Formats: sequence, C-alpha cells, structure tokens
Amino acid sequence: MGETVGLLKVVVVEGRRLAIRDFTSSDPYVIVRVGNLTAKTKVINSCLNPVWNEEFTFSIKEPLEVLKLEVFDWDRFKYDDKMGHAFLDLQPIVAASKLKRALQLSNGETKLRKVAPNSENCLLADTFVTYVNGELVLDARLRLLDVESGELYVTIKWIEQATSTYAPALAQ
Repeated sequence: MGETVGLLKVVVVEGRRLAIRDFTSSDPYVIVRVGNLTAKTKVINSCLNPVWNEEFTFSIKEPLEVLKLEVFDWDRFKYDDKMGHAFLDLQPIVAASKLKRALQLSNGETKLRKVAPNSENCLLADTFVTYVNGELVLDARLRLLDVESGELYVTIKWIEQATSTYAPALAQ
C-alpha cells in the first residue's frame, strides 16, 4: 500500500428517533465504513435515542471519498434488522484541507467551508468544515435513508500528515 496521507476520526455521537424493530424498541449499533475500512459501535439495548460517543480512527492511504454509516438492530436468534443508512461525501473536507494549507492557518478556530444538504450527502442542515487546533472538523446531522424515521449525529475530524505530498483535486 501507499504512504498514510492522514488520519480520519469519526465520532458516532448519537441517534435520534430510530425505528422500532423489536416489540417496542430496538437494540441499535452503527457500522462505519470508509473505503475498505470498517468499525462498529457497541450495541445500546432497548433504546430509540442511543448515545454512543464512540470515536474511530482510520489511517487513510488514498484520497478521501465517502463515509458510509449503517444502523442495525441487534438480534440474538436471527439476522440483525436494518434500521437505515446514511452517507457523507468527504470531498468538502479535502477542499478545506487545501484551503487551510493555502492560508497557512495556525492554531485557533476558523470556518473554512460551508457544506449544504444535497444529493451527495444525507445532511439535514447546513454545516461547516472548521479548522480547530490542528484538525479539520465537520459536525453533521444525517437523515437515515430507507427507513421510516431516524437521524445520526456524527463528528468527522481530519488530520493531514505533515510529510504527505497528498494533493487531491478540489470538489466541484
């Protein structure tokens, strides 16, 4: 494989108004996918508004593309039930990374790029890629697709490797 271009941290914060898949509740967990890398949160028993606050760090060796999140209801004796999925295009973070380098920002907090809901993401509202103390941060409220209800709240953090020669194209 190639050299690491950076670290992508994904914090699965919480779910809200998740779908019922058992009798009166669900036992939700989230699978996080970035390229061929995967992580899974813990199961929260009998909860439609779970709080995970779990952070996963992925060492990225190729350009960022799409973050995929899948929510499931854990079942002991049968297959886990699907509770929806969401995705988020990571290109705005890539573009903000280039802008951060061009502006030669130091520590502090700077909003670099607005990200609006569109067909390339599942955002529920406008958000910003912000440069905070050496990390590019995007807080996202995502609607779950292919399900009757549900939202996920995640925080994405990108830390570019200082020695990297990574220079992706700007998103359109």
